[in-house]
Amino acid sequence: MSSVVWRNIPTVLTVEELLDKAFSKAKKAGDAVVDRDRIYRTRKQMTRMVGSAGDSLSATLREWVRRWPSLDKMSSFDVAMVEAAVGCDDYRQSLGACQWAAQKCVEISQQNAKKLRRMINLPPMHETRREAYGRICSIMGRIEKNLDFLREARDTLRALPMIDSTEPCLVVAGAPNVGKSALIASMSTGKPEIAAYPFTTKQLHVGHFTNRRMKYQLVDTPGLLDRPMEERNHIEMQAIAALEHVGDLCLFLMDPSESGGTSMEIQTNLLNEVASLLPQTPLIVIDGKGDLIEEIDPAEWAAVCEMEAALNENPDGPLPEIRNPATGHLVISATESAGIERLRFEIIQRIGQLRETDPLSLPENWHVRDDSV
Repeated sequence: MSSVVWRNIPTVLTVEELLDKAFSKAKKAGDAVVDRDRIYRTRKQMTRMVGSAGDSLSATLREWVRRWPSLDKMSSFDVAMVEAAVGCDDYRQSLGACQWAAQKCVEISQQNAKKLRRMINLPPMHETRREAYGRICSIMGRIEKNLDFLREARDTLRALPMIDSTEPCLVVAGAPNVGKSALIASMSTGKPEIAAYPFTTKQLHVGHFTNRRMKYQLVDTPGLLDRPMEERNHIEMQAIAALEHVGDLCLFLMDPSESGGTSMEIQTNLLNEVASLLPQTPLIVIDGKGDLIEEIDPAEWAAVCEMEAALNENPDGPLPEIRNPATGHLVISATESAGIERLRFEIIQRIGQLRETDPLSLPENWHVRDDSV
């Protein structure tokens, strides 16, 4: 199930804009009627105006319902993101209100058109048309709050990142200022996408790299996985729940040098907390800012950096690896691009193990022709 393209959500007009648009079309439809007989001409005009107004509003509302993503067809991640951003109940109710109003507008236009066909006097014809317009305005007024919600929800949802749940996704976690964004930027083949969270003042960083035509997504979550539990609100917990549905792997970046301002004790506590928040997500712990780790021999570190640089000219060369003797974790440095390729290789290996499938198996419900019949 592919991710929702939030940027394709259509604009939602206000009630006034919708009515102006519908009644303007209705007037043009009425003006287009030609008949020498005044009675017949007026009856046709009023009938066509009522029908045009109802059809115009109904078509617009139904088109919005069709183009807005359905919760029933979303991935679990996207549903959780909608819940965290705007609320699924309000989302579903507002789209349902549009569907209801579309049906009512058609019913009103049909009922009044039926009444017009039996009239032979001009004043009742105009009165019936005004009655239909009034009822339509009343229906639209009842869904005004729903339209206001959808208009605000659109602005919020368009800020969400597009994360494809069918492709491997890695959640990057760690304390503030340990180098998460720098890591994503150094591993990404293109400029990382940055989208503002609708539920926090922080930003979401999404980077990508490709290996053998498979795209690997790296998601940085500032403000979500870098604070103790007691500092998180309900909305942030909903966002963390969303990550449970999409994260194939969690990279937890440590800063043994403590240059980012967070002690190792706090970082370790945060690591344990993240592991408990994402219990079904495999975890890889890495040590960043390798050039600042005292336990690493400078000569050994310089050799790793030199070997990593050589990979630019010879991609098939040996992958340098260095581990922190104090923790046993793989050591990297995003600023010096050291250990990055080794980490990329480990990610690919771990994802491959997690997603190992039978190459001869067919997808579920795949049609197979039976030649024996």
